Amino acid sequence: MPRRQADSPARSARPQPRHMRGAARHYAALDLGTNNCRLLIARPQGDGFAVVDAFSRIVRLGEGLAHSGALSDAAIERTIAALRVCADKLKRRNVTLARSVATEACRRASNGAAFIARVLEETGIHLDIISAEEEARLAVLGCHALLEPGTGPALVFDIGGGSTELVLVDADTTVPRVRDWHSAPWGVVSLTESAGGGGTVQERARAYKRMRALVTESFAPFAARLPRPAGTPRLLGTSGTVTTLASVHLGLERYDRAQVDGLIAPAAAMRRISQELAGMSITERAKLPCIGRERADLVVAGCAILEGILDLWPAERLGVADRGIREGILRRLMETGA
Repeated sequence: MPRRQADSPARSARPQPRHMRGAARHYAALDLGTNNCRLLIARPQGDGFAVVDAFSRIVRLGEGLAHSGALSDAAIERTIAALRVCADKLKRRNVTLARSVATEACRRASNGAAFIARVLEETGIHLDIISAEEEARLAVLGCHALLEPGTGPALVFDIGGGSTELVLVDADTTVPRVRDWHSAPWGVVSLTESAGGGGTVQERARAYKRMRALVTESFAPFAARLPRPAGTPRLLGTSGTVTTLASVHLGLERYDRAQVDGLIAPAAAMRRISQELAGMSITERAKLPCIGRERADLVVAGCAILEGILDLWPAERLGVADRGIREGILRRLMETGA
């Protein structure tokens, strides 16, 4: 299984044209997951950064991976088409330093290394296949600022397409210290393909029960290590699942990052929405404004994972972050250049 070397550097872009020298440096972070391809281009601003350009597309790179063990030709073509868009943006924005990472689908696929080589040849983008641990740490670095104030450890999670990362952090310092972490082999794509489906109400209920059981089993080693929460348990999630459920909770007609990023939602409300969505047909879910056809088949698996996390860490409130790995990469690039 190919893995990124610990000392693999960020990639410097070609030298800036003479007329651009002296202008603000642009940095880029590309996160290629099992389900999504996301790019963020930014320049430093104050203690953070200002977004210059962004791109996000559902590519379903890991579609069929749970059964075949390999990335399919169709998924590869969809993903390379998205990466060509990213490559064009990187060139047009004169990015001086960039890092591009790939996660669970490429970690798991038998042809992951061949795919990475083809991406480099056809787009010029050098993807690093990062470990689950680095994926978890980058997600925390990117979203920890949204943790509620409090004492004692907090749990940060990232529900991906092919895996879910759980990170227990001490959040009493500017940058939280990671106490423990766990990567479960279930994300919205892999869990849907392994246990989802069902046409009737009864079949959907059985499928959701199967998904919940698989998630609970995969979390068990981490559950055995977790300390009892001190004080009020704090919980922060970053993923399409939590931002989608937050949008449903708010009753939004269209997605609005300004309302979702940083939202603190009642955990009981998120559970209720999860169970309601699990009982709906794909057609019914697709009619909901912030779910639509692209997420209608996958969101239920995300709901099952979220409920498993709420069982694991019984917080009364859930923090929602529309930020994560890309923002973590950008912060590290701007602070250390690596």
